[in-house]
Amino acid sequence: MSEFKENFEAEDGTGFPGKTYVNELLKPVFKDQSEYLFDAMIMIHRAHTTMLKEQKMIKDDEAKKILNGVNKVSQMKKEELQYDPVYEDLFFLVESKIAELIGPDLAGKMHMAKSRNDMGEAMYRLVLREHLLELIDQTGALGQTLIEQAKDHVNNVMPAHTHTQPAQPTTFAHYILAIADNLYRDVQRLWNAYDVVNRSPMGAAAITTTAFPINRHRVAELLGFKGVMENSYDAIATGDYLLESGLSIVSLMTNMGRWIQEFLRMASREVGLLKVSDAYVQASSIMPQKRNPVSLEHSRALASSAVGEGLTIVQMIHNTPYGDIVDTEDDLQPHLYEGVGKSLRVVKLMRAVIITMSFNKDKARSQAAMNMITITELADVLARDYGVPFREAHRLSSLVAKKSLSLNKELYELTPYEVNEWLEVVKISEEDWKAIVDPQQFVERRSIQGGPNSKVVKDMIEERTEVWRTMEKNVKSAWNHIEKIKLDLK
Repeated sequence: MSEFKENFEAEDGTGFPGKTYVNELLKPVFKDQSEYLFDAMIMIHRAHTTMLKEQKMIKDDEAKKILNGVNKVSQMKKEELQYDPVYEDLFFLVESKIAELIGPDLAGKMHMAKSRNDMGEAMYRLVLREHLLELIDQTGALGQTLIEQAKDHVNNVMPAHTHTQPAQPTTFAHYILAIADNLYRDVQRLWNAYDVVNRSPMGAAAITTTAFPINRHRVAELLGFKGVMENSYDAIATGDYLLESGLSIVSLMTNMGRWIQEFLRMASREVGLLKVSDAYVQASSIMPQKRNPVSLEHSRALASSAVGEGLTIVQMIHNTPYGDIVDTEDDLQPHLYEGVGKSLRVVKLMRAVIITMSFNKDKARSQAAMNMITITELADVLARDYGVPFREAHRLSSLVAKKSLSLNKELYELTPYEVNEWLEVVKISEEDWKAIVDPQQFVERRSIQGGPNSKVVKDMIEERTEVWRTMEKNVKSAWNHIEKIKLDLK
């Protein structure tokens, strides 16, 4: 074993960093850091240096020289940022490049009251907030598209399902609004994650702050954060902003995956309610009649993959010590970016599909009259208009449904005479029976708040149109703030 060890060490090295450590950890981590974190690191150097000058911890001319050096390094192209074994990571490489320009003594001053710990957490938050904001922005566009689609289908009835079985008539607009409301709650979860992320840990230093007279709030302001993570231990140790972000992705993609699956069912030839645009289907290589809605399938698969990225974040943080720990750092962060990236693909794909898809209103209406799904209205009419106790009305309605099934007839194929024979204790009018079997009447009578009645749905559409527009304005305001911060820091 000793000879085996000696041979390995001769190849791998005995001092830090070993060759294997470089190839399997430092190089991949450096690649991710240069890809995602470089710009955020530059922002932090600028903000911290500005604060040091304002606090009289460095002279004005020193600050100017430091910022000039930082600005020159910021112009390095990504391909110039290559791993060098002399430096452990991007942090030390950038520090060295700045020192080459302004001298080691002055470069050392810019790091007063600053650690890789608080810098790292701040960089992750700066990058993550933009990823989240982009996802909020695009999900908002999807939500507005759903509302626009609903406007065209207020009176288009369709069957609603419970336990995967035809249950009651509703409208496609009512169904689409339900999806939009669910989506809006997920946007709220993303906003909440954004708010948790958008706090500055700068000034926590390694973990206990510093004895230097810094101004943490000023750095937070310069970086565009909403405020500071007050407790310095919390600022360095917490992973809840990662969990909040990961779980908001899990919720969004899980909820979207459910109705994407519904869309696939509705787009099947057997159901035939939705037709995906030719732009988003593929033909079969052997079966010429096929229209494969692969855009929906890819969206479903990507949504599941994004859920996996979010749950990976949870798993990587689970049972880690409450403190500065690499488990929450460079190995974890790419899962967030991947999760957001996949979610964006799903959201954008589904927006395009929804804008261009068509709904078969005639087939939907036909299906809404089948499978006796208006029978609930018979029970309601008997109880409401004929004074039959509801449980008895329910029993009688169930009896009518069974008799109709035994005759292999739909409700609309029955005559009032047949129905009254089965009801025994009460006789309903022909006018009432025609209304009972009409899915449009069924829908219009559900005029309680939140129901599918056309006026109720139109009111919901109007209200939600404003809600989504307000959200769009909030997103634009947040983007404008971030862009202004970046310009002000240059």
